Amino acid sequence: MYFDLTLFGSYELAIFVKIMLATLAGGLIGLEREKHGRPAGLRTHLLVCAGSCLMMLVSEAFFLKYGDFQATGVVRLDPGRVAAQIITGIGFLGAGVIIKEGFIVRGLTTAACLWMVAGIGMAFGMGMINIGLVGTFVALFSLIILKKLEPRITKDRYLHLSVTATATPDIYPKLETIFSNNDLRISSVESDWHIQEDSVVHRFVITRQKKPIGRDLSHLIANIDGVNRVHFK
Repeated sequence: MYFDLTLFGSYELAIFVKIMLATLAGGLIGLEREKHGRPAGLRTHLLVCAGSCLMMLVSEAFFLKYGDFQATGVVRLDPGRVAAQIITGIGFLGAGVIIKEGFIVRGLTTAACLWMVAGIGMAFGMGMINIGLVGTFVALFSLIILKKLEPRITKDRYLHLSVTATATPDIYPKLETIFSNNDLRISSVESDWHIQEDSVVHRFVITRQKKPIGRDLSHLIANIDGVNRVHFK
């Protein structure tokens, strides 16, 4: 299950192979992210994976150097601390690639990739070559193969719709009729009345749409008397 401490009698050669495998795995996963223009691409994933491997090798070296010390001595060893700090560090790095634009959140997959390659690097660093290879395969499978299957998955779309109109007559019942006729569901609604200006702004989150319908829906709403502005995204 574990890679031997030495390879052909050489400890340095075993370390070299581990680092190269981690570098290759991180590079392959990072290349996929780079092709899609993500902020954390080839170099970032490669460095995270290789760096995690190096840290695990250092943790292993701690144990080999100080493992014979007595528990009652001055030096107390806990190799697991290095692994724990790797996970903490990757959490900060992953947060840096997550971008929120209004209601849209981007970068979650890339952040998960960084977390994954850190685990892969740790596996190679501990000599768990088979586990590291399986982790690499799973990551590439999810990024390449599953991405091609996503368009075939039926899922709800969310349309954020804003309608500005005169307060009288009340257009809300007509809006509900349009949504009902198109088999749409109002997920949330917010209304902002301007009494002095005799105007109202209705903001909706619409679900159950199976295809982009923002333009068609806007044309239907624009034909209602009293509507001044329609905005969707």
